Amino acid sequence: MIYYVNAKAKKNGNGSKDYPFKTINEAASIAQAGDEIIVKPGIYREKVIPRFGGTEDKRITYRSEKPLGAIITGSETLKGWKKFKGDVWTAKVDNGIFGGYNPYTTYVCGDWYFAPTVRHTGSVVLNGLMMYETTTLEECLAGKADPCAWNQKESEYKWYCEQEGEAPAPQYNDCGEKSEYVVNAQAKEIKTGRFTVFYCNFKGLDPNKQDVEILARRNCFMPEENGLNYITVDGFKICNGATTWAPPASYQDGLIGPHWSKGWIFENLEVCNSRCCGISLGKYRDEENDMYFYTKHLKSPTQMERDAVCRGQYHGWVKEKVGSHMVRRCHIHHCEQTGIVGRMGAVFSTIEDCHIHHICNSQQLGGAETAGIKLHAGIDVLIQRNHIHDSIIGVWLDWEAQGARITQNLMYNNARPDGLEPAKGAMFSADVFIEVGHGPTIIDNNMLLSKVAITIPSEGIAVVHNLILGSFSLINSGVDSIVNDQREPRYTPYHIRHRTEVAGFMTILHGDDRIYNNIFVQNCAVKDKERTAQSTDYEVVGTSPFDIFPTYDEWIANFMMGKEPDMGALAPYHFGHLPVWVGGNAYFNGATVCKHEKDNLVGKGKVKISLKDGVLKNNLSQFLGDYTTGVISTDVLGYAFEPEQRFENRDESDIIFNEDYFGNHRGTHVIPGPFAELKDEIEL
Repeated sequence: MIYYVNAKAKKNGNGSKDYPFKTINEAASIAQAGDEIIVKPGIYREKVIPRFGGTEDKRITYRSEKPLGAIITGSETLKGWKKFKGDVWTAKVDNGIFGGYNPYTTYVCGDWYFAPTVRHTGSVVLNGLMMYETTTLEECLAGKADPCAWNQKESEYKWYCEQEGEAPAPQYNDCGEKSEYVVNAQAKEIKTGRFTVFYCNFKGLDPNKQDVEILARRNCFMPEENGLNYITVDGFKICNGATTWAPPASYQDGLIGPHWSKGWIFENLEVCNSRCCGISLGKYRDEENDMYFYTKHLKSPTQMERDAVCRGQYHGWVKEKVGSHMVRRCHIHHCEQTGIVGRMGAVFSTIEDCHIHHICNSQQLGGAETAGIKLHAGIDVLIQRNHIHDSIIGVWLDWEAQGARITQNLMYNNARPDGLEPAKGAMFSADVFIEVGHGPTIIDNNMLLSKVAITIPSEGIAVVHNLILGSFSLINSGVDSIVNDQREPRYTPYHIRHRTEVAGFMTILHGDDRIYNNIFVQNCAVKDKERTAQSTDYEVVGTSPFDIFPTYDEWIANFMMGKEPDMGALAPYHFGHLPVWVGGNAYFNGATVCKHEKDNLVGKGKVKISLKDGVLKNNLSQFLGDYTTGVISTDVLGYAFEPEQRFENRDESDIIFNEDYFGNHRGTHVIPGPFAELKDEIEL
């Protein structure tokens, strides 16, 4: 069955081509397996709530008839602005339009949120860009740039709101639970009223002649029930949602998401202007565990992470029921927590050919959950051919990145601009951050061009055939805490190979890394030579931070192989560093070399690299000369230590790294870096 939707229809119809529905939600309430919903161009101010799922061979498909012509938005136009003072104008809305979820009495807060709880989940959007919230009317009137904002000019456009009139009785949100009275009661006294009054500094613009909208709905496209599988969403622009903070041990929402299901496809979408997250592939709703630390305070948030993993088994976290989503050819930008977020629900998924940028740039929100892509438990996730830039972190795989592969991606400018103050609660920056995982995790054939390329307080990482202009950081660091003068280890799970079932828990021993066939270039000046690789802002490029780990031969010699083992004597080695393997890398402009590496090229002369208008200009071939190296494969990389799992594809087949950044075959002449052949100008 094909249903048609047209917001511009004169009157509501029956979903036929001649008499289309006026809202997508009408089609979503009846569409069954095998049905298709075709949506005409127009603006759809609604939250689409699918009621049914499809099957693997009979999907339900929602398609914009014209690519990006159908716009699903969580905002409402706000008109009738009156001049208040200076560049500040004012307008008010009746809170009845918000139903049970008022974004202007609901605050961004929760587990792992480190910034002050002063920002609302709502926002004002001026000509397609979210304005910057202030905590006082005086700050709004001043209209000064935020010293932490990545775009100083944009940050001069301010908004502020107050509640006015008699408060309504408590209501319930669209998920049947008490709204802001539940989540935020312990964070801040909630003042509700009949009206929300807005004050906005438009910097000389007349808002009655501009496009001014306010975020009014929490989501744009999301089911309220678990287990609605095999749905495709194709070609829409999805924007302007008053989403909530989405930490891992909590229900995670976004502008759009599958809500704990299997087999969704998100393709050809533009997703933007989320107060927190764009696409959510995240966690189920679990009232017992939801925001546990924030609301109850009694257990550490790290412990609640472990609880969430184990409780996931009870909530159906198995390969047959959850994950295996596809996000492809999507343009995701201007979201203030993450572009794509997912705790456990993203397992076995693929994220490919997406353009992700300007994530967490306002710096008005801060916490340990901000990145272009931020996944917990990214088991067997494939992240390939994406273009990620100007984000607080490019890709952050936190806990259990077992079987994950990050390949053929272009990442750059994922760093706070020089000279800006760090915001309170803000994270550090890197292209790739793999946190407290046991591997195997593969980072191959990428261009990692930011100041910090790879942050790995983890083990079991393979770094193969990349162009790396930034440093490694948090080597042998960033894992455990010292509390009450004692070490509190952060032990994390590993899993049955290519499954979600937990196989065990272990602390991070560090090491067990493989670094082969990369090009390292010290492209930025080292301003602070005292910093070490244990810090997040280490500036020195190269592999010397891995000097502290043993070689395999040094490590295995401790274990009494062939002899009767002595448990006590072996204990220091059971909890000692794991070995590393380093070889076939090329180093330029003073990039440092691991003392264990025997086969490498240390170039002389000045390598120059620049990226402009999609063209990588370089003189690498001049200095690489005729140096060649060997072919890397699953057999060479071996097994990650703790899960005893090979560095292989998620279907358990071998990987031979004989395809480059473009997918070109390397042949018999293998050179370091992500390209089978080097040219002075490479169009990306």
